[in-house]
Amino acid sequence: MADGNTDGQAAEAGRSRGGLRATGRRRRPVDRRRRLLKAGAWTAGAVFVLGGSGLGFAYFKLNGNISGVDIDAELGGNRPDDAPDGSMDILVLGSDNRSGANAKYGGAGQEGARSDTAMIVHVDKEHEKASVVSIPRDTIVDRPGCSQDGGGKAPAQKAMFNSAYQVGGPACAVKTVESMSGVRMDHYVEVDFDGFKKLIDTLGGVEVTTRKPINDKESHLALQPGRHKLSGEQSLGLVRTRHAVGDGSDLGRIQLQQAFVKALMDQVNDVGVFSSPKKLYNLADSATSAVTTDSELDSVTDLVGVAKLLKGVKSDDIQFSTLPVTYDPEDPNRVVPMESKARKMWAALERDAAIPASATKGSAGDRTDIGGVVR
Repeated sequence: MADGNTDGQAAEAGRSRGGLRATGRRRRPVDRRRRLLKAGAWTAGAVFVLGGSGLGFAYFKLNGNISGVDIDAELGGNRPDDAPDGSMDILVLGSDNRSGANAKYGGAGQEGARSDTAMIVHVDKEHEKASVVSIPRDTIVDRPGCSQDGGGKAPAQKAMFNSAYQVGGPACAVKTVESMSGVRMDHYVEVDFDGFKKLIDTLGGVEVTTRKPINDKESHLALQPGRHKLSGEQSLGLVRTRHAVGDGSDLGRIQLQQAFVKALMDQVNDVGVFSSPKKLYNLADSATSAVTTDSELDSVTDLVGVAKLLKGVKSDDIQFSTLPVTYDPEDPNRVVPMESKARKMWAALERDAAIPASATKGSAGDRTDIGGVVR
């Protein structure tokens, strides 16, 4: 393994105990306006735009768009404690639900949904900086026992990370992340394929520069080197691309996703929606229709309130990282966490500090050749 015997032994120990333990830390109660959302990943830009607007004229329509799930009720009290510093951690998932309008993105016989993209967004206590940690969907984890719709799923060893959403929905995904990290997820945001595509189209596309050709038949994306304004369909193809870049693994795709998020955030500041009520409403309508959130963020008031608090966070204020992993010796198509390095990463989030370079150095995610392909 890339991190030596220490990581191998720690990984086995971590698996036997189902991930890192909670830290025992506690947070002071935080009022609703301080329940921060950095609407990271795909919805970040749209929610920031909502934050600066007056949406009272369309409140009830937009409010009805948002789907909410009561994560706290499903998880109960056996969770990591909140931190006392006012920082915030949000699990952002891109769901590959293959039903309805998303059906065309799946292969024959594919059913259900998994977490195609997973990012932990940590917002610092000053609301000025953020860290984003991507979790590869192919990561092998010990999945905790989960319940959904009155039924239960037993714990599973050596399960793929993205199977947690499939077997137990959002609550199981949150529970799995908390078990891995020992960090409590304060909020949950989910975007599906079709909602993401519509959001980008409403925004007018996203401009990116590619330095190498991308031609991926699986994601239906073909781009030559140069400047492109991607439609919603092309943007979806980019964030799903894996076979035409790097070694074809999820690790390369994660770097493409992170580059796209930066491009999206940079562009949303210049879309000019404030001078056009119709454009503003259309963007708000698309954004609120695209997301499923936890029950403490499932209203326009909640989303707008926290977005206003975070409107000063720019893409340059965000540190992007990937969970440190190495390829699974039992299956080269899977990865396993480098436990000693992962502990450094989770500890940094707990301390509300930047993630040190030593936490990711030597990770398989750092050895892909995707850096700089998209800007």
